[in-house]
Amino acid sequence: MRVSELFVKCLENEGVEYIFGVPGEENIDFLDALKESDIEFITTRHETGAAFMAGYYGKLTGKPGVCLATLGPGATNLLTGVASANMDHSPLIAITGQAGMNRQHKQSHQYYDLVSMFKPVTKWNTSIRDQNIVPEVVRKAFQTATSEKPGAVHIELPEDISALKLDEGKPIQAPQNQTQSRASNPSIQHVSELLNQAKQPIIVAGNGVTRQHASDALLAFVEKLKAPITSTFMGKGAITWEHPQNLQTIGLQENDPVVRAIEECDIIIAVGFDMTEFPPSAWNPEGKKPIIHIDTAPAEIDAAYPVKESLVGDISTNLFLLTEKIEQRESMNEFYKELREELINELHANNEQLDYPMKPQKIVSDLREVMGEDDILISDVGSHKMWIARHYHCINPDTCLISNGFASMGVAVPGAIGAKLAKPHQNVVAVAGDGGFVMTAQELETMVRLNLPIVVVVLTDNRYGLIEKKQMNEFERSSNITFENPDFIQLAKAYGVEGLKVLRAEEFKPIMEEALKMGKPVLVDCPIDYKENFRISE
Repeated sequence: MRVSELFVKCLENEGVEYIFGVPGEENIDFLDALKESDIEFITTRHETGAAFMAGYYGKLTGKPGVCLATLGPGATNLLTGVASANMDHSPLIAITGQAGMNRQHKQSHQYYDLVSMFKPVTKWNTSIRDQNIVPEVVRKAFQTATSEKPGAVHIELPEDISALKLDEGKPIQAPQNQTQSRASNPSIQHVSELLNQAKQPIIVAGNGVTRQHASDALLAFVEKLKAPITSTFMGKGAITWEHPQNLQTIGLQENDPVVRAIEECDIIIAVGFDMTEFPPSAWNPEGKKPIIHIDTAPAEIDAAYPVKESLVGDISTNLFLLTEKIEQRESMNEFYKELREELINELHANNEQLDYPMKPQKIVSDLREVMGEDDILISDVGSHKMWIARHYHCINPDTCLISNGFASMGVAVPGAIGAKLAKPHQNVVAVAGDGGFVMTAQELETMVRLNLPIVVVVLTDNRYGLIEKKQMNEFERSSNITFENPDFIQLAKAYGVEGLKVLRAEEFKPIMEEALKMGKPVLVDCPIDYKENFRISE
């Protein structure tokens, strides 16, 4: 048995279904070993796309998505998607080839020290330099990637080690029924006393709530405390938007109305909150509001995040224990009721708007109407992300995915492929601006080859609109943000994707309904008017 064959057996033992990647000279031994495996290798058109696919697959399944690249440029291309998964806390295993041990001591074709390169963007990484350690490395990689908080792991496999013969070797079995710790009883008692004394508490729900499947526990806590709740971009759907205490999403920064709610509170309960999502300096700038930190790990030290008490461990368990201890309140404060009404009115203010090019609020409103409660919308990064965050309301968790940690442009199309493979029975829609779309548009071919019925909505305005808005706010003029696009309908057809163009605002909704029924890859080209970007901060 070769080392590469043992490596594949270890991946099978971990339940790997797919590996996303691009073949290269230094990983051909590994690819040959996969020929005898039930693991499906999905050839992608770029390594960055492969890592994005693996990251979204990992996020939605809780199992590490696996991606593969060769050494040198293949590995550096993979790096952006690995960094994205790590900062968004999605479990991912990145495997790269590497030059043989006989040429790593000198300058050599395509050789760079990948372990050093991947170190800042992973939880752990290593190089396999002994053929006997493969089972230990793979088991540690999966354990590290999935342990709280999840993230990315990188394994380097040099080509000469990969081809070595082994007399024996077998995978290491994962332990069964691993449980997370819970907070101590004195800590829970102290937090309950703090909350019982508080006049106007507010809850900020983050990525950890959806990742930990803690929505039921959070809902029970919210209803007993009768406090308003807001979620970060990556915490959308933590509880249903229809709940009367839900103030929707926080994170728009400039004059965010939800920040007004925090200004009125006397204590903040941060549940599953990651600072990469929305820095505390934007919503608690002077650090005057004390924080109750409820998460799987201790809080990052930040002057604007003054932790009064922490409940560290399993989020659901700690929330249920805390809910038992706190006193039942009668109702939410009138100020927060009025603010929620204001936000709900804003959601529906442009439902009948028929301007063309379309306004982003109308596009998001129509998307919400045509998509089901369990359908998945994946947002790329750009101006539309801000509108989706505020106006696309969710009933259930993990139905609106916004990368707001690393926040790399180009995530939507490959991310949708990973999402559809993870959740094949749910509709998946990718929404991208024209700037972000062209960065990974080549993965349309992957989508067609896999026959995945994904709808890609491209919002076109020939500019990097979010940067333009910031330039205008800062300098009252913009620079270097415009570009020209190809004919996206013709581009879609060239890849074998159905292309539909929106020519009037009233066409968008029926076009989306039609696209979702087609059962094949569809691209919808929709011109958008981003003048509204300057209103979002009013």
